[in-house]
Amino acid sequence: MARHSKLQLQVLSLYRSFLRAAEDKPGFLPRIRAEFRKHAQIPRADVMHIEYLLRRGQRQLEQLRDVHTKQMGVFIKTKREE
Repeated sequence: MARHSKLQLQVLSLYRSFLRAAEDKPGFLPRIRAEFRKHAQIPRADVMHIEYLLRRGQRQLEQLRDVHTKQMGVFIKTKREE
């Protein structure tokens, strides 16, 4: 089995942390899985984008861990914004 880079290990660790934090919050798991799958297509060489997403994910994880978090908001582009 191939060894993972340090960046890949950080992404996997973040994913596991999200899954653990969402266990007791209904409806979060499918959204988390979909978000990680969506970004799985990013090329490994795009380190800056991956690091940006890691930092963003860590901030979102802290919000998810907050006991007062009950639901997840989503921003959606409308046709006018595109």
